[in-house]
Amino acid sequence: MKKEVKFSLVFRDMWQSAGKYVPRVDQLVKVAPAIVEMGCFARVETNGGGFEQVNLLFGENPNKAVREWTKPFHAAGIQTHMLDRALNGLRMSPVPADVRKLFYKVKKAQGTDITRTFCGLNDVRNIIPSIGYAHDAGMISQCSLCITHSPVHTVEYYVNMAKQLIEAGADEICIKDMAGIGRPVTLGKIVAGIKKIKDIPIQYHSHAGPGFNMASILEVCEAGCDYVDVGMEPLSWGTGHADLLSVQAMLKDAGFQVPEINMEAYMKVRSLIQEFMDDFLGLYISPRNRLMNSLLIGPGLPGGMMGSLMADLESNLESINKYKAKRNLPFMKQDELLIKLFNEVAYVWPRVGYPPLVTPFSQYVKNLAMMNVIAMEKGKERWGMIADDIWDMILGKAGKLPGELAPEIVEKAEREGRKFFTGNPQDNYPDCLDKYRKMMKDNKWELGEDDEELFEYAMHPAQYEAYKSGKAKQDFLEDVEKRRAEKDKSSAPDDAKPKTLTVQVEGQSYRVTVAYGDIDLPASATEKVSLPAGEGTDVLSPLEGKFFLTKNTQETPRKVGDQVKKGDLLGYIDSMKTYNAIRSDVDGTIVAICVNSGDTVSEDDVLMKIA
Repeated sequence: MKKEVKFSLVFRDMWQSAGKYVPRVDQLVKVAPAIVEMGCFARVETNGGGFEQVNLLFGENPNKAVREWTKPFHAAGIQTHMLDRALNGLRMSPVPADVRKLFYKVKKAQGTDITRTFCGLNDVRNIIPSIGYAHDAGMISQCSLCITHSPVHTVEYYVNMAKQLIEAGADEICIKDMAGIGRPVTLGKIVAGIKKIKDIPIQYHSHAGPGFNMASILEVCEAGCDYVDVGMEPLSWGTGHADLLSVQAMLKDAGFQVPEINMEAYMKVRSLIQEFMDDFLGLYISPRNRLMNSLLIGPGLPGGMMGSLMADLESNLESINKYKAKRNLPFMKQDELLIKLFNEVAYVWPRVGYPPLVTPFSQYVKNLAMMNVIAMEKGKERWGMIADDIWDMILGKAGKLPGELAPEIVEKAEREGRKFFTGNPQDNYPDCLDKYRKMMKDNKWELGEDDEELFEYAMHPAQYEAYKSGKAKQDFLEDVEKRRAEKDKSSAPDDAKPKTLTVQVEGQSYRVTVAYGDIDLPASATEKVSLPAGEGTDVLSPLEGKFFLTKNTQETPRKVGDQVKKGDLLGYIDSMKTYNAIRSDVDGTIVAICVNSGDTVSEDDVLMKIA
């Protein structure tokens, strides 16, 4: 009989690899006892990554959610683990060191045992501080190697990275094959190489999408892997993870010691997952994400972002087709856009230095590729719109890129006066807890048990403010109702579905819904768009998303009367998990701000007027 292999249910990632959201806390608490009853999990991934942001978007308190969700697993002796993005903590952008330290203290107090830390650039300088933070908090530090397939990501590259992390005090190593494009034999060699350095626990995480991961699981287990991440129906396979039942049967046949599964409890969990999907979560799950797709081998995009990608694709396609409609050009289909996007990712990725395609850098590469595709479909050139966060990656502010930048990118940076950075990335982000503590005092907000509310505000300032004001919950409920209404209409022929357009009549903008046949439209189907009077140059939204005047408290929001010069920052569109900077095209004075900070805007909506 071969060695024992244990299973971890990646319950958080199962949902976020399929769609946009994870279940509400009441649903999590409902399913937890049945997961325990299955009797086959040594570990469960309960939180981390985008989990806390999702709770805030629901209008839920994420700290309460984590405490309630981890409690039944602790009682059963099952370890809980979370995902930590190193320099980025739980968000897409870098986090000051004092917030990172508090993060670990809070999560340990809330019931998280293991922190799985990864740097999207595999820069160990970003990971090593988290080892100390974890140990100080009494947590197990599991450090990740983000697996991708490129000329620079060799077996030696990964084994050497693991060696540095082990020497720095890592308790465990995670082979984080986030896109499932690691080649099985190569992965086996990496695990074997690490085990030669030290017999340290190794956990393998992968996604099913491209089709390699069952072979990869077998190879890494043969090489000495100790834990395997699994999913379960109805959220296994597709862009998700290999299914528990299949992995157990395969490893049992290969002679490994694996736990038995209480199938009655399995069916309970399976039924509850479907119940949650039928409630509202299924509204955010694209049917395409339930399919495996070998086209993913080329772009190497991770399963964890495919849920949001397919949702983004709809609005991107609408943007392109609006442009084509105005010019009587043939409309593009979603499959055509997907192939163009995948091809453009393959073009962009090596030119921006082969960052491992994992959050946030997978989104950055995808967003760059998408912006390039949209620009080229509209007759413009590549690289026209690069968000500030993406520039930070390119310039080295987030860490060292594994590969070299293409000359065209270096030339663009120099042309725009941007400076490259080679120092420690954390030095770019000074401590900020005292500032947030004062702001909470001024707002008469409680710091929370173990300072957990302070942590939440410092980690997710814009989302936390929207949560506290009630706007987050209102927007979420409105979006659910909108999606339910769209689902009800989805059986209508494509050319008969209502379409929303913005038109101008005698200088006044109107948002109108156009439909064909006997379709009932709400009274709001023709809505006058209130734009402030006055002459001036319109500042138009370049894409759909949420408009913000600032992205953090360090920035001062623009106001009517401000003098601006061409190129000055005006605000941001939060789209595709990136704050896209909006800059002035002219010198002048802001005479009108036409939308509120936090409002959802469509492409070409007027954001401001400058005279």
